Amino acid sequence: MNDEQLLRYSRQILLPQIDVAGQQRLLSSTALIIGAGGLGSPVCMYLAGAGVGKLIIADGDTVELANLQRQIAHTTADIGQPKSKSAASAVYNLNPEVITNTLPALNDHELICEQARRVDLVIDCSDNFATRFAVNRACLATEKPLVSAAVIRWELQVATFSPTGAPCYRCIFGGGDASHEGCSDNGVIAPLPGIGGSIQALEAIKLLANAGEPLIGRMLVMDTLSMRTRTLKVPADPNCPNCAREGS
Repeated sequence: MNDEQLLRYSRQILLPQIDVAGQQRLLSSTALIIGAGGLGSPVCMYLAGAGVGKLIIADGDTVELANLQRQIAHTTADIGQPKSKSAASAVYNLNPEVITNTLPALNDHELICEQARRVDLVIDCSDNFATRFAVNRACLATEKPLVSAAVIRWELQVATFSPTGAPCYRCIFGGGDASHEGCSDNGVIAPLPGIGGSIQALEAIKLLANAGEPLIGRMLVMDTLSMRTRTLKVPADPNCPNCAREGS
C-alpha cells in the first residue's frame, strides 16, 4: 500500500482483526453485488469505502423519484439513469481506486454462475424470491459465500451462507412466498435498507478479511419499530433440493 492508501484506510487498519494484512486482502478482493437499490446502495458505498478492490454491480432498473427516499447511492440528477451506472458513479466519487463493472439484472442461474466464478463472494440485495433462489443455487454451484438480506415495512433479516456448510438460503425459506410482499406494496421506512445493507457490507468485510464470526448458520432478525433484535439458529434441511443434492 502507498501512503495515501495507508491514510485512507488507517482507521480500520488500526483494528487488530484487520491490520495491514486484512486490508491487503480487501484490496485484492472482488465482490458481486446483485441489486443497487435500498440494500445495494449502502453495500456499494461501504465496500468501496473499506477498500474492496473490485465491485461488480448488477441491476436492470433505472433510477426513479420514489427510489430516492431510501436508495442513497442515487440522487435526483440520476433519475432515468441505470441504477448500476449511478451506483458505480457514486462509488467512483467516494473512492476512485475501486474498480467497478456494471451489469444488467442477473436473475438466471447460469448468468449468475458465470459472474460468481469471477468473484470472492456474492451479496444478494435483490427484492424477490426468484432471484434469491437463483443466486443461492449459483453460489452453491460455484462454491462462493453468500450474504443475503431482506427488508419490508420496519423489519429486517440478514444471514450469511457458506458454500461448504449448511444451511443454504433454500433451507430457511423453502419454496418462498408466491404472493411476494414487496416494499412497493407494503412500504418501508427510509433508514431500514441502510441498516440492512450496512450489516451485509460488514459481513462481507469480515469474510474477505477473515475477521470475526460471520452469521453462518444464524439469521439476524430486527423489528425496528420496537427495536427488538434476535439472532436465530437456522438448521439445515436434510431434504433441501439445493444443498442436500449439491452435497450428496
